[in-house]
Amino acid sequence: MPSSDNWVQPREAWYAVFVLMVAYLFSYIDRQILTMLVGPIRADLGLSDTELSLLHGLAFAVCYTVIGVWPIGRWADTSSRRNIIAGGIFLWSLMTTLCGRATSYGALFAGRIGVGVGESALAPSAYSMLSDYFPPQRRGKALGVFSMGVYFGIGLAIMLTGLLAQYIGTLTSLHLPLIGEVRSWQIPFLLLGPPGILVSLWLLTLKEPQRQGVIVDSTETFLSVLKYVREHSPFYLNLTLGISLLTLLFNAVAFWLPSHLIRAHDFAPAEIAWTYGPIMFVAGAAGILGGGLMADRLRANGIQDAELQVGMWSALALWPLAIATFQVSRPEWTLALLAPTLFFSSFPFAAASAALQMVTPNRLRGRTSALYLLIINLSGIGFGATAASVISDYILHDDQRIGQGVSAVAAVAAPLAAVLLGRAMKHYRTMQKQPTSQT
Repeated sequence: MPSSDNWVQPREAWYAVFVLMVAYLFSYIDRQILTMLVGPIRADLGLSDTELSLLHGLAFAVCYTVIGVWPIGRWADTSSRRNIIAGGIFLWSLMTTLCGRATSYGALFAGRIGVGVGESALAPSAYSMLSDYFPPQRRGKALGVFSMGVYFGIGLAIMLTGLLAQYIGTLTSLHLPLIGEVRSWQIPFLLLGPPGILVSLWLLTLKEPQRQGVIVDSTETFLSVLKYVREHSPFYLNLTLGISLLTLLFNAVAFWLPSHLIRAHDFAPAEIAWTYGPIMFVAGAAGILGGGLMADRLRANGIQDAELQVGMWSALALWPLAIATFQVSRPEWTLALLAPTLFFSSFPFAAASAALQMVTPNRLRGRTSALYLLIINLSGIGFGATAASVISDYILHDDQRIGQGVSAVAAVAAPLAAVLLGRAMKHYRTMQKQPTSQT
C-alpha cells in the first residue's frame, strides 16, 4: 500500500473534489434540461412519451457509455485525466447549445448523442483521479461530495427550466439578437449550454495527481480488464446489475415526476420548479453524501462489506417508497414521500463507486469504471424513463397513467437490486484480502 507521504495535501485534494463536483453539476443540468420541456417539445414536434424518453435516454446513453469504455477509459488509465475531462466539458456544452437550434426530432436526437459523447469523459476519469487524491478510508466521503453534483445539477435544471417553461409557456417563438427566430423550448438549451465552457477552463487549474501504487503500463490492452473482471465476476456482475437496477429506477422517477405532477395533480411548471427542484437538490445530495459517509463509518468499525450494505439497505427502503410516491392521491403526500424516495435513490451510488475502486488495481481503474458505467448507464439512463413510458403507452394505453408505469418499474427493480447486492458481499470481502485491492 502506498505511504501516506505520497498523497497530496488535503486542501489540494478537496479543491479538486469541489471543481469536479461543479463539473458534474453542469453535466446534469445539460442532461436534464429535457425533463421540464416534455410538454412543449411533444406539442411542437408531435412526439409520444416513448419517443421523448428515447431522447433523454437511449440517444444520450449509447455514445456516453460506449465511448466511456473506449477510448475514454483507456485514456484515463494512460493519459492526463484532467485534460480529458476539460475537453469533454467543452464538447457537451457546445452540443447542448446546438440542441437549441434543432428543428426536428432527428436533429435533436443527434445533438443529444453529442452531449453523451462529451459527458462520457467525466466520470471514469474523475473516479480514477479521486482514487489517487484520497486513500481508501476517505474515498467514500470524497466520492460522495463529488457525486452531490448529480443532484445539485438535476435540482438546478428543474428550477431553472421550470421557471423558463412558465415564462415561455404561452409563446411559440421568440426573436433573439444575433441568433434570430427560435422556438420557445429551445431557449433553455441556448441559455444553459454556454456557461459550461467556462467550467472547462476552470478544470485546467487542477493538478494531475500521481498514480498511487503502480506504474501505468501503456501497452496493457482492454483484454486485461475483461480478464480481471471475468476472474472476479461474482462481485463485478452482481454489483453492476444491482446498481443498474437502482439507476434505472432513479431515472424513471427523476424524469417522469414533473409530468406526473402536471398530469395527475395539475401542477404548473413554476410550482414544480419550487417544490420538486429544491427537494431533489437537498434530498438527493444529502442521500449520496450520507451513503458515502455511512460506508466510511462502517468500514472504520471493521465492516468489510460496508459499501454493499449501504446499497442493499437503499434498495429495500426504496421498494415501498417509490411505489407509494406515484400512487397517493394528494399532491402534498406525493411531495412528502418524494424526499425520502430521492434520499434513498441516491444513497447507494457513492458507496458503490468506492467499492469498485477498493478492489480494482490502479492500472485498470479507469477502464473498469468505464465498463461499470457502460452497463449501469446504458440500462439505467438508456431505458429507465423508457421502461415506465412503455408500460403507460403500450400496456395501459394511457399516457396520463405514467405514474403507474414508474410504480411498476419500482416493484420489480428495487427488490431484485437488493438480492443482487447481497449476493456480491461475500466475494467483495474475499477480494479485499488480495494485494491488488490495496493500491
